[in-house]
Amino acid sequence: MNPLKRILLALFLFTLAALGLAGCSQTPQTVEVTRVVNQEVPIEVTRVVVETVPVEVTVLAPVEVTRLVEVVVTPTPEAVSLASPPAAPTATASPTQTPTPTATTDPLAVYSLYTVQPGDSLSSIAARTGVPVAEIMAANGLTAASVIIVGQQLIIPGWTGGAPPNGTVVPPPAGSPNPTAQPTVSGSANLLPNPSFEGDWYFFNGVQEWQISVGWFLNIDEGPNTLDPGDGGNFIRPEVRVVSTANLPPQEHNLFIFDGVKTVKVFKGGAPVHFELFTDVALQPGSYRFTLNFFPDVVSVYDALGQKVWASDSLAAEVRILYSGGGSDWLSATPGIRNTLNYDFTLTQPTTVRLGGAFRNRFVNVNNGWFLDNWILQKID
Repeated sequence: MNPLKRILLALFLFTLAALGLAGCSQTPQTVEVTRVVNQEVPIEVTRVVVETVPVEVTVLAPVEVTRLVEVVVTPTPEAVSLASPPAAPTATASPTQTPTPTATTDPLAVYSLYTVQPGDSLSSIAARTGVPVAEIMAANGLTAASVIIVGQQLIIPGWTGGAPPNGTVVPPPAGSPNPTAQPTVSGSANLLPNPSFEGDWYFFNGVQEWQISVGWFLNIDEGPNTLDPGDGGNFIRPEVRVVSTANLPPQEHNLFIFDGVKTVKVFKGGAPVHFELFTDVALQPGSYRFTLNFFPDVVSVYDALGQKVWASDSLAAEVRILYSGGGSDWLSATPGIRNTLNYDFTLTQPTTVRLGGAFRNRFVNVNNGWFLDNWILQKID
């Protein structure tokens, strides 16, 4: 090989060696490699939901019942009467003929005829004569739906024409020999507070079951029922409501509301009840008439059509007029119709008197109910 080629070859080799050493002398570099992986991974998530739920909680709390004590009034009434007030008859018709005793009446039994007066009802006639309503209805072929008319003559079995033997003073029937002049209502205003229960009401003693018209008070008997006959046990407190036409079906308005648009409803099913509703009135000397109107809603059972079957026992519904420390005796009331009782009394000096009604059902019935309305206190001549 010629010298020039050797020099060139040596130079080439030297250059290669220098490049190799330079490559080996550099520092190694770290390269980051990111790998993106797409993969679906199931994740369990727990969701906690907080809900607010209204809960009705019944709290039983003792209720104190205050029993009001009767006020003793010094003046003694000079006249007492359970006569019915003169009022326009509910139906206009000519007087019927004297009824013939039905087959259920013994033709040989003692009886007298009674001429129906304005304002009479079967219950008031029973009070006058001392003969139970059921016997009067049976003797005259009457039903709960029958209407008695002014001038009509009724057979009163066992009645001799005199007053009943309980001392009650009553007027004789019109047309009887030497009739005694009877007091007449002077047309004065109703002297009772919140008359006919048309005003506001309140919860008596704070008890939610007892809605009582303002100006009136309540007394409930929850003691033993010792009446004989009777269903025994204890009298149970009834519910009391002031209801209006808006709370009653239209077909019941004329039955249970006697005046205005409100009535007091007292009711309890499946138990005997005994209660009083009364008020206190300051009066001047004079003669007065207190009128009680009520509808005994006393139901023994409901028939297959859901219709009420009125209690037929003469003692199923009883009422008594309250007058201060006294009043009338207990009288039988007729379920299923409006009943009226009047009480006349005289005061000789200014006095505050207590007036009202006591009502009781001694037997267990499907419903022991009462509708009370149109109570009136007027001065009479």
